[in-house]
Amino acid sequence: MSTSIGQNNFENQLEDMVRSFVQEKLETVMKEEMNQFFEENPELKNYKNGSYGRQLDTKYGRIEDLQVPRDRDNAFQTEMFQPYQRYEQWLGETIVTMYHKGMSTREIGNFLEHILGHAYAPGTISNITDVVMEDIRAWQERLLQKRYAVLYLDGTYLKLRRDDVANEVVYVVIGVTEDGYREILGFYVGGQESSLGWEEILSDIYRRGCEEVLLGIFDGLPGLEEAMKAVYPKADVQRCVIHKVRNTLNKVRKKDRSAISEDMKAIYQSNSNEEAEKQLEVFCDTWQKKYTKIAKSWREDFNVLTTFLNYPSSIRPMIYTTNIIERIMKEFKKRLKTMNSLPSEEAVEKVIYMVSDECNTEWSTRRLHGFKEASPELHTMFEEWYGSQTETEEKS
Repeated sequence: MSTSIGQNNFENQLEDMVRSFVQEKLETVMKEEMNQFFEENPELKNYKNGSYGRQLDTKYGRIEDLQVPRDRDNAFQTEMFQPYQRYEQWLGETIVTMYHKGMSTREIGNFLEHILGHAYAPGTISNITDVVMEDIRAWQERLLQKRYAVLYLDGTYLKLRRDDVANEVVYVVIGVTEDGYREILGFYVGGQESSLGWEEILSDIYRRGCEEVLLGIFDGLPGLEEAMKAVYPKADVQRCVIHKVRNTLNKVRKKDRSAISEDMKAIYQSNSNEEAEKQLEVFCDTWQKKYTKIAKSWREDFNVLTTFLNYPSSIRPMIYTTNIIERIMKEFKKRLKTMNSLPSEEAVEKVIYMVSDECNTEWSTRRLHGFKEASPELHTMFEEWYGSQTETEEKS
């Protein structure tokens, strides 16, 4: 026990010595800065006016009474920190990084208390992460590429606090270039998912430069196809096949699920529209009598479920489903889960932005499977639908 106490005393004394050394060096540098300030500004009728004490959190702990030199006219400002800064830049960057990784403000506060020896309130940490809001606004207004072969659209609900806590939607759009590089183009927080909301979002994507699209991929929200066509009238639309399959299986008896699943698979694993149509007839002939509504639904949705068959075979596994964007939605929820009920729309935006920025950086050098082979054909489709890049630029 005595050894442990002695070790603790030694560590405490060492920490105090390091902090004293850091304080001494900081104060020496600031005095030199003050001297240089007067040498460079001899025309100022100004004088040194002692110093004042302040706190500063450093990576070596808190300095309680750092002596900052001042002048009579308050014209001097040290380069070491800003006038009202209470922590070094490293601390702010650390807090933002921890927030980025999904830690709650309370968890970050507890961590900082452990390493610095004093507490940071969750509100203070939230204020520090507010620097991210400027980046978010710039990111949301950034210019996009003119052409995206594919747009994935999806929305997910999460709890958001305004006057009370309620579920609100986060809309997300992912674009894929004709060369196969993904990018989260935008996210939009608030309200309930609707076709009108999607039309406004797609209009914003268009406004920011994304003017030419080949294919929009999404789930079965009513009106979303019309919203896509309103903004991108030349684009194809693809309903997520996996969503359709799941919804179908939820409506049939357990003993029939395996057989129906195989018959549906025969439709969407066809090599051509003609083959898919034949498999649709087999499906309907087999199940029409027992599941009339299901057979009718597959007939009605057939065209929007098989659009992907008009595209190069190498990318079909990527474009018949919304799996690519659903994985990102799960990551958003995972990062946000630690925050319990969210304090504000801004808190949601901070986390989603930082995850989006991280994903875009990672994806910028990773091409989606199959797009390298499909790129020439996709480029030809763009030229046929929208004209060459030169022609469209001249018209604009």
